[in-house]
Amino acid sequence: MKKVISTTKAPSAIGPYSQAIQVGNLVYTSGQIPIDPATGVFVEGDIKEQTRQSLLNVKAVLEEAGLTMGDVVKTTVFMADMNDFVDMNAVYAEFFSEPYPARSAVAVKTLPKGALVEIEVVAGL
Repeated sequence: MKKVISTTKAPSAIGPYSQAIQVGNLVYTSGQIPIDPATGVFVEGDIKEQTRQSLLNVKAVLEEAGLTMGDVVKTTVFMADMNDFVDMNAVYAEFFSEPYPARSAVAVKTLPKGALVEIEVVAGL
């Protein structure tokens, strides 16, 4: 049985999807882009600011499910430019500690609303 996870502390879905779904002991988040949920607009700044906001949005969704960033077992990071990897990684490291989750990081042609980064996670209860 699946359970929908939704919070106003993260941006609302911009399409026909849920912020997260819990199935059994796992929570799967949808990709979070750097929209400030308080204003509904992108945060100003470069990849660092956008990564930080995307991860804050992930954190808010997880908290709604009763989880923390320490419960994350897998992340996927989508970037518009792989040249931003070092700066993204520096901010990413502020949100996770050992043992780090498994991760994939890929460059894609474009992201929703022109974002520089989008991050999704899988977390275990």
